[in-house]
Amino acid sequence: MVWAIGDIQGCYGPLRRLLEKIDFDPARDRLWLAGDLVNRGEGSLETLEYLYSIRKSLSVVLGNHDIALIAAYLMIKKSNPSIDPIMHSPHAKKLIRWLREQKFLHIDRDLGYCMSHAGISPQFDLKKAQKAARTIEKSLQSEHYGSWLKSMFGREIDHYDEKMSDVEKQRYILSSFIRMRFCYDDGRLEFKQKGAPNSQLIEQRGLKPWFASPARKKIVLKILFGHWSTLGLYNDSKVCCLDTGCVWGGKLTAMRLDSGDEEIVQVDCSRKK
Repeated sequence: MVWAIGDIQGCYGPLRRLLEKIDFDPARDRLWLAGDLVNRGEGSLETLEYLYSIRKSLSVVLGNHDIALIAAYLMIKKSNPSIDPIMHSPHAKKLIRWLREQKFLHIDRDLGYCMSHAGISPQFDLKKAQKAARTIEKSLQSEHYGSWLKSMFGREIDHYDEKMSDVEKQRYILSSFIRMRFCYDDGRLEFKQKGAPNSQLIEQRGLKPWFASPARKKIVLKILFGHWSTLGLYNDSKVCCLDTGCVWGGKLTAMRLDSGDEEIVQVDCSRKK
């Protein structure tokens, strides 16, 4: 069986309950994880250690909180109490190296799905998105990943232009894969809004969910994403949001990808491990 799971954010207890509920067996089954494995939840270290132990059964895309963890490990960003245990773990170097090896975009043409933490930029078709993801994956996996990551924090880039510098291009690519929610009709991204789509945003500010942009390039595979807890479980023929706000007391959600009926399984969450 192949299951996709939304943002875990260090909610180790709900993760294990969900895996028990879907009868997950790492020797037989595969998990797709939509990013934000850690941060805010009280079991971030336990979550990361467990996922590392079953890493051969996983397909992972990185989220903004995973990148923030790597940045904190490098002291580019401040740590916080939920990820401090990872910083102090004797296995920190191994776990961070494993995170750096993960993708920003996962594609399975046989199953008919692709997955990124926040989605795929309206400006990118699948081929361009794949090329863009490989660019930043290569940077994150390089020996100079610290200086690269530091250069990714700064002025927000809301559109992609071939005339931009390499740093600006990669800053846009990274932001689109891990931070995107809303965009304008022309495809430019807006990073400040975190709430659910509503008439005020749509009618007064011209903002739409990225997947509703009239300028969006056609992608034949269904896009799975997380990152948007206020949107919650959203599933249509083209996209599916699997972030159902576990860390906020919502639910942790799994969707089966290999059965044809997209079975949804959820567990109730709390902020406890």
